[in-house]
Amino acid sequence: MGAKPSQFLGYWGWGNHTETLRSLVPDYLIRQGESGSSIAWAIASATELTADRVTLNACGRSQLTDSAGDAWACVETQGLRLGRDPFGRVPLYWMQLGETIWFATRLQLLRPLIATPHINPIALHGLACFSYVPTPLTPIEQVAAVAAGSEIAWSMADAQTLSPPQTRSLNPPWREAPQLLRHEDQAVEQLQALLRQAIERQVADLPLDEPVGVLLSGGIDSSLVTALLVEAGLQVRAYALDFGVEGYSELAYAQQVADLFQIPLIQVAATGARLLSVLRATAQALDLPYGDGTTAPLFLLKQAAAQDVRVVFNGENGDQLFAGWTNKPVIAGGVYRPEHPVAVETFEQQYLRTFQRFLGYESQVFSADLLAHIQAHDLTLYLQDALDATACPSLLARLRRASLMLKGAQNIQPRATALGFAHDLWVRSPFCDPDLTTWTFQMPGELMLQGACEKYILKRAAERWLPPEIVWREKRGMGVPLKVWYYREFWGAIGQWLNPKVLRSENRWQPHLADAMLSGKLGVAMRDRYIGNNLWLLLMWQAWRTEVLGEIPASRSLDHVFWLPPAIGQRIWNYRKRLQ
Repeated sequence: MGAKPSQFLGYWGWGNHTETLRSLVPDYLIRQGESGSSIAWAIASATELTADRVTLNACGRSQLTDSAGDAWACVETQGLRLGRDPFGRVPLYWMQLGETIWFATRLQLLRPLIATPHINPIALHGLACFSYVPTPLTPIEQVAAVAAGSEIAWSMADAQTLSPPQTRSLNPPWREAPQLLRHEDQAVEQLQALLRQAIERQVADLPLDEPVGVLLSGGIDSSLVTALLVEAGLQVRAYALDFGVEGYSELAYAQQVADLFQIPLIQVAATGARLLSVLRATAQALDLPYGDGTTAPLFLLKQAAAQDVRVVFNGENGDQLFAGWTNKPVIAGGVYRPEHPVAVETFEQQYLRTFQRFLGYESQVFSADLLAHIQAHDLTLYLQDALDATACPSLLARLRRASLMLKGAQNIQPRATALGFAHDLWVRSPFCDPDLTTWTFQMPGELMLQGACEKYILKRAAERWLPPEIVWREKRGMGVPLKVWYYREFWGAIGQWLNPKVLRSENRWQPHLADAMLSGKLGVAMRDRYIGNNLWLLLMWQAWRTEVLGEIPASRSLDHVFWLPPAIGQRIWNYRKRLQ
């Protein structure tokens, strides 16, 4: 566990490209091997490496078995395999140049190999509707992503040609058990044992005299992880966000948990001004554009934790495992059916609407050129495997599986790892435990959701470690006051990044999109309900294409600030007065 978090870049195929590799990552160990008389492969890495395999682990566990690891590259007799674990904690990308496959755990490591990167319009459409780019797409057309829980393999088709890639799913996880466990007390007992085992596996290699961090919101997931870490005898330091806006702070709950276990709580200021100051750094750290407004606050949280600890724990994946709030929009499907009847929309289309991004607004959001590229493409293709009814016949199990495969493995987990690695932090998520995850698919719906009470069985199990006022309080989630900041600290950034001159020159978005969103021209829901994450998605996209893609310089010139119609100016003035 002494090594810092790292990444790997490698190639496999015809020819020797070691000098190119060395120029891209000069400070990394390079291992070159032979597989046949003319076939070479090389890896640049500072992680677990053998003669024929390189493995990257997001958690920093020092002992890895042959099947362990979150992302891996394996060279066999005239063959290459690239794979990822089903939780998706470490991304893995690949591209083919001639008869050589290049692969890396960061998109930015492959970027210098592409003379002229092309934005994939389908990927951008996916980002706009999911808030992340669905695998196997990436924003760059020349690069593909390995999907979580899968392997891609190449071999030599003949003396000088690579075969087309073959993709296979690993042992399909997360299938509903044929026999469900309906006895509540028995389920509680088993779950408590599994939670302890998950923590034991994740702390076994940690010295007891070295502090570890926990990202503590005061919610049930992070509070339970805190309790279990303290019980395991570790020195725990908690980190919580302070947005500085009344009505958005959960510090009181986090402080209550910290006081209960007598551990220090470090409060991290995440004001609008601070978020703007790390917008570029967040885009750089994430490597991919993610449209969730929690990304920059989490960047600041891990930046603070890195000053004290090398390993940080979180409560991520608790919602996915135990039917948290993300399932409610689909379960309450009747909300959508009056407007979008079942006869008109498929279940996949209804599920896609629950992301609450730009789906259905395409003609008002995208430029005519980009719209022409995406009109014939169906985004529900990226949902079908996750929503497979044969894997999980009951609705709630199917939604939990989908949440793990989509919102977990393609969004929450990889960005948590990326933000940790950017600060030399190992990130450990106890709820990403294979045994625990498999066990949850023995649970019937009534032990997950009881009326309006979500994560019921987890709360019953947590009563062993936490007081009732923490266990049974209503879930709020991380509410980032983005809408408040758009009319205050963020206003200049909107003028800088999203003004009509910039968007028109990019020719992917409608030039006056920000104005249309803020003024209500796209509808009341987009202005009042969805504006927070959706406007942040656009800002993050612009920061990503500047900092990672290198497509444009980010000018701060005053002539980039767009003109405000008088009605919008008056609306901002009135809103600011209400905030005072």
